[in-house]
Amino acid sequence: MSEAAHNLSVPKGALIGAAAIVLFAIGAGATVRLTGFGHSHMTPPATVESIDLTFEDSPTGQVNIYRAGDHSLVRTINPGESGFIRVAMRGLARERLVAGVGSAPPFHLARHVNGQYTLTDTATKKVLDLNAFGADNLRAFSQLMTGGNVAGKQDENKTDGSK
Repeated sequence: MSEAAHNLSVPKGALIGAAAIVLFAIGAGATVRLTGFGHSHMTPPATVESIDLTFEDSPTGQVNIYRAGDHSLVRTINPGESGFIRVAMRGLARERLVAGVGSAPPFHLARHVNGQYTLTDTATKKVLDLNAFGADNLRAFSQLMTGGNVAGKQDENKTDGSK
């Protein structure tokens, strides 16, 4: 019995076949990576509205959101408000820290023709599809845009029945 355990041999054909499969997988992956052939590319839809924003933490725990072009205040988020904006920006700030980028480059918030909202970090090129996080979280960002209107939220302030 000990002789059988020591004399295990794998057929040469099986080893050659396994090596061929591994080499094919590496070659196919390298081809896609280097040439782009076989790689799927998503073309973003046209942008309808956009704004570049910068975010600054205040010593009191507030987050001040400014329009990047003229540094005008868009909104102040008090402690305990807009948790999704805080969490999303904290995640993007962490990626900037890892990349060695400061807080100066703006974030690009865009509404697309298909109703999709995206937030792009102009420094790291990371893109968040805000629609993926649900209507309430999407609304938090869409309200940062002038005229930003989320589907299903139509003129809530009108009480006279007009459209």
